[in-house]
Amino acid sequence: MEAAGNAVTGGPLQPPQDEPPPGRDRLSGIQKCGGSVCSRSYFVVVMVFVHVYILNVIALLFYVYYSNGTEPGEGAGSPAPDNRAVPRPEEMAGPYTYLPRIEGIKVGHKQILELVPNKIHEMRTLSLKPLLFEIPHFLTEDECKLLIHLARLKGLQTSQILPIDGYKEAMENLDISKTDIFNLLDHNQDGQLQIKEVLTHSRLGNGRWMTPDNIREMYSAVKADPDGNGVLSLDEFKKLNLRDFHKYLGKQKVTMSDLVRNSQHTWLYQGEGAHHVLRSIRQRVIKLTHLPSEIVENSEPLQVVQYDTGGHYHAHMDSGPVFPETACAHTKLTTNETAPFETSCRYVTVLFYLNNVTGGGETAFPVADNRTYEEMSLIQNDLDLRDTRKNCDKGNLRIKPRLGTAVFWYNYLSDGKGWVGDIDEFALHGGCLVTSGTKWIANNWINVDPNKQRQLWFQQEMARLAKDDGEKQKDWAVDKSYKDMHMDL
Repeated sequence: MEAAGNAVTGGPLQPPQDEPPPGRDRLSGIQKCGGSVCSRSYFVVVMVFVHVYILNVIALLFYVYYSNGTEPGEGAGSPAPDNRAVPRPEEMAGPYTYLPRIEGIKVGHKQILELVPNKIHEMRTLSLKPLLFEIPHFLTEDECKLLIHLARLKGLQTSQILPIDGYKEAMENLDISKTDIFNLLDHNQDGQLQIKEVLTHSRLGNGRWMTPDNIREMYSAVKADPDGNGVLSLDEFKKLNLRDFHKYLGKQKVTMSDLVRNSQHTWLYQGEGAHHVLRSIRQRVIKLTHLPSEIVENSEPLQVVQYDTGGHYHAHMDSGPVFPETACAHTKLTTNETAPFETSCRYVTVLFYLNNVTGGGETAFPVADNRTYEEMSLIQNDLDLRDTRKNCDKGNLRIKPRLGTAVFWYNYLSDGKGWVGDIDEFALHGGCLVTSGTKWIANNWINVDPNKQRQLWFQQEMARLAKDDGEKQKDWAVDKSYKDMHMDL
């Protein structure tokens, strides 16, 4: 994903279960997992850093500290009681029991596709980690122009607003040990907080993009690092007044180029009654992915994104983990989830290039097909591979925008049983800086809940709603906000 609507957090999922995952132990049982974003404690830290990094730790840790430790079946991610009991998968009628998955074979492998009558497409494997494919001429030039035209008519909005000052109350109510905060930030548990450990936790940040120089300037301003070595010991951390960080960041002038992403976007309805080109693209995506049509039809609308010169989107994941504190955005309301946080459960990303970019604008996968994935290795000697303004050329794979070309990849691994498994950390990707001209892309995300029970319940509810023409559309109906915004041209 190179556009708005990124996942809330980063980290692998647990294998699908018949019941929502139970609550886990208290925060005091801090565990690490060898550099992978897999422990609940790490999830907490990343979730916190979504907005203003260090300061957000306080608010979320405060919540987890007091709300944790529930009995199995009572976790925050469990569905709230409801008059309609959620049926088990074996009780539900459904046309599918697994999700087809295309084989990559090897990098460079080519497959022949027939996505539309009397036209042959060639699909090439670009990487195996993540499983990533490229299909030239997926869209015609006229179709690309139409999508841009429709997006302009609909009106584009800024993909990310500037960070705001919203944490004063949480700061004032702080009642959690600085030692706990320090231990969560201390990735390698060596008793020292390095700059890259702070930066690593901001990888999915939704606010200002922090660089090593930014951290050093902040340390200097609040006198956090007396010896100036860029490393904080536990004793130094305990002496800090964390409100000083809050005040410092609040005084900093932030421009769009300082943010995690700099673009404008809009959404185009693709459901029944939409423009025939938008319907055709959705049908092609169904044929391309081999996924059940009802899953694709009940996924997000088409997102169209414009990057002007200077536009970028730092490396990120399109999807997040499902812990007891989170729920999938698309199934949350239909299953009466009570989790305080929601994330985008995007099993597949299909990205379309709508024009040829004069300069820059590549899609970068910095760790594609690496032998191993290590979070901390993304930042070495102030070189941050996630920084798409500066280091796109340092990553493993860059895809040049070509009009009409589509690329698609899986954001999750298979669980070995035909359903969604752990998140694929190699799917880390971003939009490189546009150095000249304008870049237009579109995104189709196919949403699947890693919990099969919740996904099947969602599908059943959507099918029921579609059949009940007399019932007023509910708030969570797919594409509801966009149903009346399409037009035939």
